[in-house]
Amino acid sequence: MSKKNKNKRNKKKVNYRWIIIITIVTFFLAIIVSLLAENVMRNFDILFAFITLILIILLGVFFDTIGIAVAAAREKPFHSMAAQKNKAAKYSIKLIKNAGIVSNFCNDVIGDICGIISGAAGAIIVIKITNIYDIRQLTIVSVVMSGFIASMTVGGKAIGKEVAITYSENIMYYTGRVVMFFDEKLKLKVLDK
Repeated sequence: MSKKNKNKRNKKKVNYRWIIIITIVTFFLAIIVSLLAENVMRNFDILFAFITLILIILLGVFFDTIGIAVAAAREKPFHSMAAQKNKAAKYSIKLIKNAGIVSNFCNDVIGDICGIISGAAGAIIVIKITNIYDIRQLTIVSVVMSGFIASMTVGGKAIGKEVAITYSENIMYYTGRVVMFFDEKLKLKVLDK
């Protein structure tokens, strides 16, 4: 085989359509979710706002884990399951075949939006704490909150990455089942044919 043909085969086509669509969707989704989260968080007391902040961080970690798992998973185990009429395995194969898009959506879109919301939620909690306890040093509380959010996010994602790499096939199988549920029961076409 010539070097020219080999290089052509190794180059994948860049999906510009997906890049444009996901950029526009992320822009509007981030604005809508940020507005909703900030308005809702302002009405919570400190404890409930703090619990919500932790849930937002965990949501980002959860989707990051799926994004890593789809990139690490192999198709081969799912082909044998699909041959035995396992529908969830067919959805898992579709996810793995579209690993770049799925990983981008889970890691970047959902992960980054969770990061933005957790930062906004942290700022609201800081304002609530300084107002309730009449703390004059807003900077100290803000820095501690930023450190807490960053450490929870980074630590959670580090654990998630280890789990995703070790159990990528299991994670993709159950993710395939969830996508199948959305597709068949709720008639939401998550993956195009």
